[in-house]
Amino acid sequence: MAVQAWPAQPGRTAEQRSRLRQIIPGAQPALCAFFLIAATIVERLAGDPAALPLHVLAYVAGGTGSAITAWEVLRHRRVDVNLLMLLAAVGAATLGQWGEGGILLFLFSLSNAMEFYAVGRTRRAIRALLALRPPEALVRRDGQEAVVAIEDLRVGDLIIVRPAERLPADGVVERGASSIDQSSITGESMPVDVVPGSPVFAGTINQRGSLEIRVTKGAEDTTIARIIAMVEQAQSTQAPSQRLIDRFGQVYAVVVILGAMVTYGVFISLAFPHAAAFYRAITLLVVASPCALVIATPATVLSAIANAARRGILFKGGVYIERLADAGTVVFDKTGTLTVGRPAVTDVIPLAGSEQDLLVAAGSLEQRSEHALAEAVVAACRARGIDLVEPELFESVTGRGVRGVVAGQRVRVGSEQFMRDEGVDIAAEVADRLNGLRGQGKVPILVANTGLLGVLGVADTLRPQAEPAIRALRALGVTRIVLLTGDHLQVANAIAGHLGVDEIHAGLLPNQKAEVVKTLTQEAVVVMVGDGVNDAPALATADVGVAMGAAGTDAAMETADLVLMGDDLSRLSEAIQLSRRAKRVIRQNLIFAAAVIAALIVLTFSQGLRLALGVVGHEGSTVLVVLNGLRLLGFRATRG
Repeated sequence: MAVQAWPAQPGRTAEQRSRLRQIIPGAQPALCAFFLIAATIVERLAGDPAALPLHVLAYVAGGTGSAITAWEVLRHRRVDVNLLMLLAAVGAATLGQWGEGGILLFLFSLSNAMEFYAVGRTRRAIRALLALRPPEALVRRDGQEAVVAIEDLRVGDLIIVRPAERLPADGVVERGASSIDQSSITGESMPVDVVPGSPVFAGTINQRGSLEIRVTKGAEDTTIARIIAMVEQAQSTQAPSQRLIDRFGQVYAVVVILGAMVTYGVFISLAFPHAAAFYRAITLLVVASPCALVIATPATVLSAIANAARRGILFKGGVYIERLADAGTVVFDKTGTLTVGRPAVTDVIPLAGSEQDLLVAAGSLEQRSEHALAEAVVAACRARGIDLVEPELFESVTGRGVRGVVAGQRVRVGSEQFMRDEGVDIAAEVADRLNGLRGQGKVPILVANTGLLGVLGVADTLRPQAEPAIRALRALGVTRIVLLTGDHLQVANAIAGHLGVDEIHAGLLPNQKAEVVKTLTQEAVVVMVGDGVNDAPALATADVGVAMGAAGTDAAMETADLVLMGDDLSRLSEAIQLSRRAKRVIRQNLIFAAAVIAALIVLTFSQGLRLALGVVGHEGSTVLVVLNGLRLLGFRATRG
């Protein structure tokens, strides 16, 4: 049943119109009930004619909203349940059953009001995110500090955020260190440590130190603003079952009207009095109306979308909730999805001297290099608290290694071939260890001075959540886990060996990944999980494309059908659990609604069901369907 639309009133501000829209649905049934009670009292004291004006006022109070909505729908040559209810109420009035017609309009307007507030609750759950942004920010411009509205912030401004304050804008930390509560963006409960250079987001909470942040996005472009826009768009996108019900509802409403006419004719032909035949016809109009059927899907989908968004899981529409529920194959990109996406030192193998001697020699030279592997070596030294020495000489040999002088000694760091070219002797047993590292998908880095000092193994490490996430998918009944990567098969095998995936496709270009996904979709519903940038073709090809770690990433939000705002892969199994529960609730609602309608129709024909009881059964089923859908707002998935 569509929530009634209210026309804009000239001369009122947007805020006033918003308040009216919130007040009117609740005022309708209240006024209708007041006039009905007054009419009943006057009727008993002074008779029917004296109560007639009050009955008319009850009709006006309870039916105005439905009349406006029905007229708007009729202008588009369509019929909806509001027209059915109005016809039934008018029919009751023509039979002198003003009281029953008034009860019909009261309960119908009350049901509409409850739906209005129930659906509004799911939207408020999302709109509340906007309240997370502070209205003002402390900004430093030209050496002067001033408080400005967040709408007046400009890209490039330097803002100051003190402990326990919410961040007013997206930006990059320029000075200071702290922990940030990012749960409003990523859904993660654990704070994130930030230092100069770390990206931060509006609406998150600075927990400890004072921060100076350079603004990188305007108020309308912040990550939290884009989350709001995305979820609102998703809420307006119909799920397949909802589209089917809406199309069915148009035809069904016409059938109900024609059915009421036929019912009247049949009972007249059976020698029923005109009033009795007409009464059954208008009762049929009420009990056969598809209110509960129409609201069954949107009430559930809106609740699921709101629940997911609060946990950093953004569905782009109800269609993806229904598709994800049927997932049979999950395809993962490797780099940046199953792995962290940056190399790290995994093995330190000294051959002469200690581990610290090996790392000092390698790190001191590599700190002058800009290569990703060099950054991994330096990061390993810093993590161990090793003080590095500034090299006296440094030379980079592109694609092979670096050489220089550290603490008066000549040092070389690089590949096996680079060392052989440098005349460094590599024993057979060392070569075997290098091959062993390569077999594990690791890159061996050799370090030498006059002789070989040792070997460092560097690899893109698995995310801590990768293995438990795949176990959770298996537990949910996902039968096929596939790994796609542009890396060599040897590297892919090393990763797959830890995770137990079913299928590996290595050495792929982006378009080749899309071809693999396309083939898989012919056998099952395929979910593709990637970073949303270089995996765009595969994400678009899959039945459901999932971008993870998308906080602040425009490309990921635009490409995927489902966005995991944080880097936690376990969110995928939570999304699948939520979608399956939503699909079950939709099925429950549809079966229940259809059963109630069928039962009421049977009672109307066989027992001459009273209109008032038909109204209670009809509107009661609608309310129960809405409440059942709202239960998803409190759904909590189990984490593997």
